[in-house]
This record gives sequence, C-alpha cells and structure tokens, in this order.
Amino acid sequence: MPKKIRSRNLSRKRKPSVVEGAVRSYSKLANTYADEVLSGVINTNALVRLAVQRHVGDLKKTSDPSYPYKFVPELGEKVCRFAELLPHTKGQWASRGELLVLQPWQVFLLMTIFGWVRRSNEKRRFRSVYLELSRKNGKSFLAAAIGLYMLLGDNEFGAEIYSGATSEKQAWEVFMPAKLMLARTPSLQIATGAEVCAKVLVVPRTGSKFEAVVRNPGDGPSPSCAIVDEYHEHDTPLLHDTMQTGMGAREQPLMLIVTTAGYNLASPCYDKHEEVRKVLEGLVVNDQLFGVIFGCDPEDDWADPKVLIKANPNYGISVDAEFLQSQQRQAMVNPVEQNKFKTKHLNIWCNVRQAWMNLQLWQQATDTMLEEDELIEGKVQSWIAVDLASKSDMCSEQRLYRKMVDGRPHYYLFGRYWLPEDAIDEPGPNHAHYVKWVRMGLLTQTDGATADLNMITEQVVADAKRMNPVEVVFDPFNATAMAQTLEQNGVKRLVEFTQLPQNFAVPMDEMITALKDGRFHHDGNEITAWCMSNVVARPTRKGLFAPTKDKPHQKIDGSIAAIMAFGRAIAAKERERAYQMFAA
Repeated sequence: MPKKIRSRNLSRKRKPSVVEGAVRSYSKLANTYADEVLSGVINTNALVRLAVQRHVGDLKKTSDPSYPYKFVPELGEKVCRFAELLPHTKGQWASRGELLVLQPWQVFLLMTIFGWVRRSNEKRRFRSVYLELSRKNGKSFLAAAIGLYMLLGDNEFGAEIYSGATSEKQAWEVFMPAKLMLARTPSLQIATGAEVCAKVLVVPRTGSKFEAVVRNPGDGPSPSCAIVDEYHEHDTPLLHDTMQTGMGAREQPLMLIVTTAGYNLASPCYDKHEEVRKVLEGLVVNDQLFGVIFGCDPEDDWADPKVLIKANPNYGISVDAEFLQSQQRQAMVNPVEQNKFKTKHLNIWCNVRQAWMNLQLWQQATDTMLEEDELIEGKVQSWIAVDLASKSDMCSEQRLYRKMVDGRPHYYLFGRYWLPEDAIDEPGPNHAHYVKWVRMGLLTQTDGATADLNMITEQVVADAKRMNPVEVVFDPFNATAMAQTLEQNGVKRLVEFTQLPQNFAVPMDEMITALKDGRFHHDGNEITAWCMSNVVARPTRKGLFAPTKDKPHQKIDGSIAAIMAFGRAIAAKERERAYQMFAA
C-alpha cells in the first residue's frame, strides 16, 4: 500500500471565493460566452468561433428526436461546481487560500465536454477532447480539476486516471496540482473517502486511483480518463494509443489532450491538431471528438498586440499582459526569439527554432483540388527535380508547373517519395510516420537496405514522357547513372543543379515571396509539408543561406528537390524576359 501523506487542515487559512455562499449560473455564463464569441465582442480566432458554432448548431439539432445526442446542462454544471470547490496551488491566489474561479471560456469547455450525452444510454458523447492554447493559461490546472472529477465524481467504480507525458517532470505538471488540490481540501477527502499518497491518489472504497505515467505504460492500464499533457513533445503516438486501446472496457472514457503548439509537423500532436481543424471546418465528421484551438488567424500580424488575446484567453488574468507585451516586443527585435514566442505565446505551429519556411504560409497554399492532368493537358510549362539518397534518407521527385494568371506566374507543386524498407522498419522517431505514409500511398517502400534507383528512374522516365518538361533537374552527386538512363530513354534537357549556397539563395527567397503573394500552390502532400518544416536556413560566409536540418531524423529531401525545381523555373523566367527585351 503506498505511503499515505498526512494532509494539513488549511480550511481556516482559506478565504472564501466569490462563488461560496452563492450559486453561479454556469449555463448562463457558457451561453453568454458563446454569444459574445459569435458576435465578435470577444476577440478570438476562426477555429474557436467554429467550435462555438458547432455547439450552437448541435443544440438546434436536438429538436429532432432522431438526433442521437442531447444536451443536459446539469451534468456540465456539476463539473463546474466541483472545480470551483478546489483551491489554487500556485501564485498569489494560493498564498491567499483562494478557490478556483472558472473563466467563461473554461465554463464553456466544461459545459460542452460533460453536458453532451447520447440519447440511447445517457453516456457522454465526447470520448476525446483536444485543448490547444498558449502557455500560462491554466490548461494544466483545468486538466487537474477534470482528472479529480473523473476520480471522485464520475461514479466510475474502479476508475483509473492517468496523467501521461514524455518525462516524469512533465507528467507531474498535471498530477501535482491535482494532488495538492485534494491534500488541501480535507472535507473533500472525508466526503469521498479519498487518500493522498506520495505518488498516487486512491479511493479504497471504489478501488479507484489517479497517478502519473511516463512514456509507454505497457498494456496494463484500463483508463477511465487519460490526460496527455504537452502532446507536442511526443515523437510517437505510443502513449496515447496505449491509453486509448485500454479504454475498451469503459462505458464513457475520456481521452484529454492539453498542449501548446510545437515545432514538429510530423508529430502525432500535429496530426491531432489537423484532425480537429478538419472536424471544426466540417471536412471530417467525428461526433465523439471535441476540440478547441486558441491562436492567431493566418492573416494576423503576429507583432500586433491585439492578437495576444486570441491565443491567450486568460490574458490579464493568469497571463500577465505587461509581461506578454514585453516578450512580443523582444521577439520583434530579436529574430532568434521569434519562433519561440510565436509557438509558446501565440500558439502558432512553427518548425525548428531558426526556420526557413513559414508554416502558416505553406498551409494556406494547400489546394487539394489541384488536378495535375489538367495542367498537363493545358501544356503548362513544367520541371522535374530529383533528389536521390542511398540509405536512410528519402528519395524525392518534385514536379513543378508554371502558369501565367493575370499576367503573373503561379506555381503548382506535386511530390513523390521513396524509402528502403530497412529504413522504414528501423525503430526511431520517424518509424510511425513512415508506416502511416506508406499506408496512405504517399511513400513508396522499396526492397532491401538501399534505394531502388531502377524503380525511381522508371518513374521519372514515365513522368517526363507524360509531362514533356522544360528540364529534368538533378544533383550530379548521386544521379549520374540516372541521367544516363534518362538520356537513353529519350528524355532530353537534363540539367545539373549542384547543391551549393549560391544556387539555393535566390530560389529560397523567391519561393517565400510567391507564397506570400498567393502564387505558389501545392497538393497538400504531408511529407512535403514535413520536409519544409524541417528546413533551417544556415548562413554561410558570403552572407548567403543554404537549406539544412537541425537533427539527423528531420528529413528535408522533398524541400531540396522543390527548391531545385523552383530555381530552374525562375531562371527560365529571367531568360524569357531577356529574350523579350531583344525582341522589342
């Protein structure tokens, strides 16, 4: 039996909160918040508005008896009342012994998560919840309150609540506040029979427990609630998936993910971010997933103080406004600090700390309706660029088209990738991504330990004959044999692109300009986006920048091939201008 910690009776030192002695109308608070978000009174981003619209729209659907869900406000109000009986554990409020006071946005979240149930059996509708917002907005404390409620108030016999993370320190970021809240509320311990032990909270009467877990907990847990904190730090979905598969015996389990944005677009967290975004935008239907993503809108100027409140719903409350503004000013004058500020305080997904690609620009350029055959049939100018590897790196072919629209060049990019099976099977941070991309058809697996250059060459030959490109671009370091085979198969206009800083500098700048102008479009290939997110612009002695990567597993092969193709396309454009000058 874990060693029990004797809790001090702090009730005499605690001051009553504004909710003690009076009952707050949580339903009214939630409804007012929803109204003010939709009317624009509260300055927030499009994804938060979509989350509110989804709730309001679902409320209207409940008038139809065939709609499988219903909203029971009393269930959400019960959770809100429970949360506001818990004490603060840090800062000035804790020093004064004050209780938690939920902000309207937090009330809305709790009312929505716990108020929706299935008509058929009164069990909770939402089994998975994703909350993404900036640091210091109280997400860990909110998660701790939810975890305690799931332990003590959810009427689940043998409840198992886990706070999981990649390190013990991070796992305790949720568990420790929960432990302190319960330890400092003796009356709650007496009422529920809960006991506070060194590394676990237990309720012996029901056999329930709440504890922290790190990395892979194995196949033993059967969670009724799993809290995954700072999911952006997870390289693989192993902990999340283990918890989720262990929930099979539970009638109304809850998977709760609380996180800020991160740097890795190939992470399972970004996959979940994108899933939630698609659900909110109506592109994917998942009635059991609830998510809210606070942050800036793509068109926002990150240096404008007005956008701070969008990513920080506790702006001026738990997040000090003056501190946040000073951090913003510092980031404006120090480029090294910009990505850190954007990610941690504006909840913008960036890549590495000195990134080349603006990921919001890249996402905006996605056009899943692009039809490559239409561009080919329209005889649009095109380029093929190939970046080859032999072992652990991917081989990439990028096909770039240039079309004049309203007198300006627009560019359209399509990617293709290969990787040896040994590299795919090798354990490591990329393994889960490679397996997923093979399953999706985005990554072609070749036999053995090295790249199958014959297979890749056959594909490039086929694409060249189909497209009739202006040029086929290759790096002579690895592609000399391929170039010879291409020539033998009648592919002409082969161009070497030596991967030196002076060859990359101009196309890297011009590609960013085209993205900003809305003149660069791509097919939304996940691997290309990942490669773009991994590129670091490394300064060279001559003041130029060359693309490189921060860590060995962060592959950039697709980015290199895309820049090569783009570099040749803009070079051709400059030659055309020169010819026009002489023609005039």
